[in-house]
Amino acid sequence: MAAKRRLRLQPDHRMAFLQGFLKSPKQVGSIIPSSRFLERRIVRAAEIGRASLVVELGPGTGGTTRALLRALSPTSKLLAIEIEPRFVELLRRSSDPRLIAHHGSAAAIEQALRQHGLPAPDVILSGIPFSTMARSVGEQILRSVYDALEPGGLFVAYQVRDRVESLGRRVFGRPQVQTEILNMPPMRVYRWEKHRSSAQFQPDASSETPRLR
Repeated sequence: MAAKRRLRLQPDHRMAFLQGFLKSPKQVGSIIPSSRFLERRIVRAAEIGRASLVVELGPGTGGTTRALLRALSPTSKLLAIEIEPRFVELLRRSSDPRLIAHHGSAAAIEQALRQHGLPAPDVILSGIPFSTMARSVGEQILRSVYDALEPGGLFVAYQVRDRVESLGRRVFGRPQVQTEILNMPPMRVYRWEKHRSSAQFQPDASSETPRLR
């Protein structure tokens, strides 16, 4: 009986996700949370097991967040930056001490890091939909990602459309990309590495994009 009471008290993440999509469809990437297949692909692409600090942009109700925590080492940290207050509330109910839920903008990553006394992250992930936002906002977020990342750090974005690729080339250069078809809708997973010095950066206007295995 006690177990049933605890179960009823758990937040309805799927309903919260749907309500968040209906309230702010431009801020929520999909009406359906990520599949486990997409979560596994993201974890591999971002090399989560090797990271000491990960930043997740737009975690929503925390489906991907939980997958990241399962792959994260016991001594690592995950800073989840979410703009929707209700989603932040759900994230803060987690008992995992490695998770820090931050209410704020993806365009202010360094500010969030300073607020929580955290260093530059090894990895930044984003599921926020770049295709529905103004180009200037998307570029601002990507510049925030680049400025916050540790040199040699990874930025991984999973998207339905390829808008982030064209925007990201101007900031990071050419990405690596793969597609997860076992997700509804299918998602492209883009990965960039921040160059260790400005001399290494060479914007690439080529239409060809390398594929991740």
